[in-house]
Amino acid sequence: MEENLDKNIEVNKEISNNTTKPNSEKLKESKSEKVIMDINNGDSATKVVIKNEINTPEKPITKPKKELPVEKKPFQEFINMHLIPSLTEEISLRGLEINNINLTNTNRPIAGDKCWVINCEIKDTCNFWLSFEKDDISSLKSISLSKPNQQPSIIESFLIDEKRITLKLIISRVLQRLNGQKLIGVN
Repeated sequence: MEENLDKNIEVNKEISNNTTKPNSEKLKESKSEKVIMDINNGDSATKVVIKNEINTPEKPITKPKKELPVEKKPFQEFINMHLIPSLTEEISLRGLEINNINLTNTNRPIAGDKCWVINCEIKDTCNFWLSFEKDDISSLKSISLSKPNQQPSIIESFLIDEKRITLKLIISRVLQRLNGQKLIGVN
């Protein structure tokens, strides 16, 4: 019986030492500790297992970087890498051929002020000029249309009420505008 008491006293000392150690010493110990206590209650022997675990991640968790939406990319990259190819593809899907499409910093048709202009020439159908006042897709925009080999006679505001300008929105509204003039199909 005395042996069991001595063992219990040693185990209790060890447990109390573990609970009074500063945090830095606890962290230096192994990741998991097991303390087994024998408690004799008369005839039966009971074992109590106390388990202390320090859970530290082995590798730091890094969040994958979200790629910028195409609309947040620099203006010329957005226009040249996303808008022009997507617009070309959408027009081609409607059975039309584009002779020329480009972005230039030039004079806006009719108004004559200097701005960024996408000039698109659709073979045997029409020409259109999509103008951006600044090198920002959310800046003021206008569109002008004309029949082949003619100069535009009207300049119209483009996407003036939209708060969030997206690639799909620009493409759909250009196509809607061309379709409204019955230039790319029947209504």
